[in-house]
Amino acid sequence: MSEYKPAAPMTARRRGRRGVSPALRGERSVVRGLGVGLLWLVVAISIAALVWMVAQAFRDTRAILDDPWGVPASLDFGNFVRAWTVGDFAVATWNSLLTTVVSSVLTVAIAAPCAYYLSRVDNKLTRGLSLYFILGLGIPAQVILIPLFVMLNKVYLTDSIIGLNLVYIGVSMPFTVFLLTAFFRSLPLEMEEAAALDGTTAFGTFWRITLPLAKGGILTAFILQVISHWNETLLALTLLQSTEKYTLPVALISFVQQQTYSGADWGGLFAGLVMVVLPMLVIYVWLGRRLTEGLTLGMGK
Repeated sequence: MSEYKPAAPMTARRRGRRGVSPALRGERSVVRGLGVGLLWLVVAISIAALVWMVAQAFRDTRAILDDPWGVPASLDFGNFVRAWTVGDFAVATWNSLLTTVVSSVLTVAIAAPCAYYLSRVDNKLTRGLSLYFILGLGIPAQVILIPLFVMLNKVYLTDSIIGLNLVYIGVSMPFTVFLLTAFFRSLPLEMEEAAALDGTTAFGTFWRITLPLAKGGILTAFILQVISHWNETLLALTLLQSTEKYTLPVALISFVQQQTYSGADWGGLFAGLVMVVLPMLVIYVWLGRRLTEGLTLGMGK
């Protein structure tokens, strides 16, 4: 007589699969396929536009107007040299690099301890501060543009790289604190509790234990700020008036305005676009996986 073996319990996933009709599963597959196909279409169009922009940067204006979809006959860097000199991109590159690095580092350095405190202490003060930073996410830069200009003008910080850095830090703080708070909440508390039992201070725990564990989230926040500050145009265009203090996006706009009087230089314009876009593209390709992982960690907290 064979031994009786009870049937294995049906998992929720198996029950769900049996409960869904074949027609509904087919519809979901079709919708999923359409979504994936649309996503790859957008990716293909973006890559094609990028390749086309880089190709036109090596052609002169006449060739571009005669055949906009043509390919360069040779790798002539004359457009880049002209944009670098005539468009003052040399000075603008240094200004953008200085502004981006300083503002991004200071933003993360200030936001990290603030986010750590908000993630570990739960009282009326921290809940109010968290709400304050969340509300800051919903305020567009266009709304505060005029008050920012008036306040900076009173303290003589308009047309100043220092003033622009301060604005970038203040505008970026809500998102950075919000991102790092969620990331710190996803970290385990056991190591911090063990450090507290050993007599480590709160600052020592944060500096020696939490920061090394949170390097992925901090790197993600830093990369996002670098990309945002490098490409930012509206605030820089409003607060900077001197040519020698222009950042790259503002210098590109000035270069386009110069062509209104001296004639269109489409080759130089495309070369300037490549100078603005390519550095951030290289950073994203290099650290894109880290960026994606940092954004997904802590989403459930």
